[in-house]
Amino acid sequence: MDRFICPICNSHLFISENTYKCENRHSYDISKHGYVNLIMSQKSSKKRHGDDKLMIQSRQNFLNKGYYKPLLDCITRIVSEKSNGKPIAILDAGCGNCYYSSYIQTCLPQCEMYGIDISKDALIYAHKRNRDITLAAAGCSRLPFEAKSFDVLLNIFSPVCAEEYARVLKDDGILIRAVPLEDHLFGLKAAVYDTPYRNPVETHTLEGFTLRSVDEIKYTLHLDSNEDIKALFMMTPYYYKTSRTDQAKLDSLNKLETQTEFGVEVYKVL
Repeated sequence: MDRFICPICNSHLFISENTYKCENRHSYDISKHGYVNLIMSQKSSKKRHGDDKLMIQSRQNFLNKGYYKPLLDCITRIVSEKSNGKPIAILDAGCGNCYYSSYIQTCLPQCEMYGIDISKDALIYAHKRNRDITLAAAGCSRLPFEAKSFDVLLNIFSPVCAEEYARVLKDDGILIRAVPLEDHLFGLKAAVYDTPYRNPVETHTLEGFTLRSVDEIKYTLHLDSNEDIKALFMMTPYYYKTSRTDQAKLDSLNKLETQTEFGVEVYKVL
């Protein structure tokens, strides 16, 4: 089932060969990289959207080694419980390279998986990872989907657009959020910054939702190569906010222990 709507007129999009079309003759080709571009480019002056290739490649290298497997397992368990063996529709909003949603789709092949991201570089990697996920370049503030389309929405380390999430989720749908807790990656920050800081504690209040459960995942990450240490640093927003002098502190670092703390929040639509 095609769940996309036209970003111009909000009409249902149907697929014909390699193109999505609506009744008003707006059309959107599926690129050779496997995604359809539903970003209205004239509404943004930015030349680059979302995470760049360096950040995506670093994330790919790091996550593929299983360092965040406990988080992946927790999210997969929650989605599996929601599915309960039945086919459901899942949206990964801010999917990146689809590390999480690809694993879920492989574990639950009966389910229908969509992924959106504003980074075209991320979508190229996502398509290479799993060609069974329907991908689109789109933003979370205006999701290109019909109302009540999804049973599960994943929001993993991405900005929150609660109103849009509530709109596209079914009445019994759930939102799964993964957020960093207070001491997440504190050891990495201590290696880079003279005065490392803790993450602000987020509230569990989202308009249009009620909190159903929270899982906290905490463990120590042991990194034994400079390659992995740098990959972890470069996959985070810290990299672009850090001076070259502070970045250089990692150049000769071959071992690192750092706290890893995730919160996995499950919300129900009100």
